[in-house]
Amino acid sequence: MMNLERVVSKIEEELDEKDQIREVALKSSRAVVRLSGNVLKSLHREEELDDQLDDLKDEASRLSSLLADHPDLASAGYVESAFQEYSEVGIMLSILEKDDVPSPEDLGVESVPYLLALGDTVGELRRFCLDELKRGNVMRANYFLDRMEDIHTALMRFDYPDAIVAIRRKQDVARSLLEKTRGEVAVAASARNLQDKIDDLLKKV
Repeated sequence: MMNLERVVSKIEEELDEKDQIREVALKSSRAVVRLSGNVLKSLHREEELDDQLDDLKDEASRLSSLLADHPDLASAGYVESAFQEYSEVGIMLSILEKDDVPSPEDLGVESVPYLLALGDTVGELRRFCLDELKRGNVMRANYFLDRMEDIHTALMRFDYPDAIVAIRRKQDVARSLLEKTRGEVAVAASARNLQDKIDDLLKKV
């Protein structure tokens, strides 16, 4: 037992280091969530992103680096939430730019937060869709509706226990939002067609 003090001292040092990393990772995770929210708000308002996107990428990279030697902390809820928000931004940007969707590897995140972000993206797409309907742009609204359909179809491929990925609620919400949005776009399209016919008739009078 003469080496017990040395053994427990080493463990204490390791845990002290892990606790310090955890505190820094928690602050970084909060920053990623905040910056992601700011970017999404700017996208909805069609504002210039300026340095927001670079700041977000830098903070996400910093968080990943912090966790490189502590993979057990990477599965903490606050970390997964941060990478989920970050992934949502990356996915939304690709949709708005009509580009290929980034993979988890492209974004430097794990598969689970990425998959959950896909589910959340359906809600963001609905907001964009409704914004276009308010502007009377049914064609653009249909573009966002189609992307909602694509993501919903992709999400429904996954049937795993919550212990592996808690995706079922995301699937249910995506299905509900899709059905609701599909109906709203159909009504708007019908109204637009009717208005076009009325306008044509008035031109002939």
